[in-house]
Amino acid sequence: MDTAESHAKACSPVTAPARWYVDPAFWPIERQRVFADQWQFLTHESALPNPRDWRADILAGYPVVVVRGDDGTLRAFHNVCRHRAGPLTREDSGTCDGYLTCQYHGWRYTLDGRLRAARDFGAASDFDPRDFGLFPIQLQVWRGLVFAGVGENLPDLAAQMAPLDARLKDTDWSNLKVGLRRTHLLDCNWKTYVENYLEGYHVPAMHPSLDAEIVSEQYRVTVEGKVVLHDAPPKSGAVYDGLWGWVWPNIGINVYNRGLMIERMSPVGHRQTQLDYLYLTPDGEPVPDATIAMSDQVTAEDKWIAEKVQQNLDAGVYDTGRLSPKHETAVAAFQNWVRALID
Repeated sequence: MDTAESHAKACSPVTAPARWYVDPAFWPIERQRVFADQWQFLTHESALPNPRDWRADILAGYPVVVVRGDDGTLRAFHNVCRHRAGPLTREDSGTCDGYLTCQYHGWRYTLDGRLRAARDFGAASDFDPRDFGLFPIQLQVWRGLVFAGVGENLPDLAAQMAPLDARLKDTDWSNLKVGLRRTHLLDCNWKTYVENYLEGYHVPAMHPSLDAEIVSEQYRVTVEGKVVLHDAPPKSGAVYDGLWGWVWPNIGINVYNRGLMIERMSPVGHRQTQLDYLYLTPDGEPVPDATIAMSDQVTAEDKWIAEKVQQNLDAGVYDTGRLSPKHETAVAAFQNWVRALID
């Protein structure tokens, strides 16, 4: 069966219902079932080069802090003091004095999470500091990218990333370091944005600059496990390398001709999405202006359309549609993965 015939005979799946994107009741369910039990991208190893360096972040509503111990090991904890839930940090990153100290009442924790001192707490016969260490979070590192797992039932990260590893083959990322961080806030449900990322169907209509850089007629999207790979041959002088990867549930890997950009699609409640961009360049060199310009242009276009789609979902006119069997197989797969966890 040739490609045209297979497309003609393939089914056209019904989309997820609009309530998935507008009903706030889905957010606490997704936070626990989708995000807590999956690996979340946290940072790159080069962001914490020295002992006692730390970085704070929020992963789907879970405040976390990652710190490099004096032994060189990276460890992560919920950024929540065991006393009365105060934060251990004030800024996004820094270097500590060998302890993580609660900013509320001054409780101090060692860098492996043990409670060292409950400042001026007073004598209490039923209080044992050994029972009040920080809540730990699991960490895994893949190609220098640090992933955190809030829950207990986490998948095998290496196995999950295997399709992307196979596509990258012997590509060397060992000299990549953080070159730039950027953040964009979108007024849409996180799934609205993710589904936009998972297909190239909209590229000719929405991204004229990107469309001019690639051979869009050869744009191909494949689903392998819970990894989505976008391949589009780049034209001469293009900023992009022609490869985009996406890993369940919310991580994009955009490969440029020099370095790459990790895109975390972070839900902020049910109604907003924060795009956290981490640009990795050879030895942390400045990101080329042309790369920034192209990234900003594509992001602005995606922001506009995602917010417009969200407004239309909110309007109550649309319930379900149909997905293209030629272009939107990854969207269908994503919706099936979500459905298995929330329905």
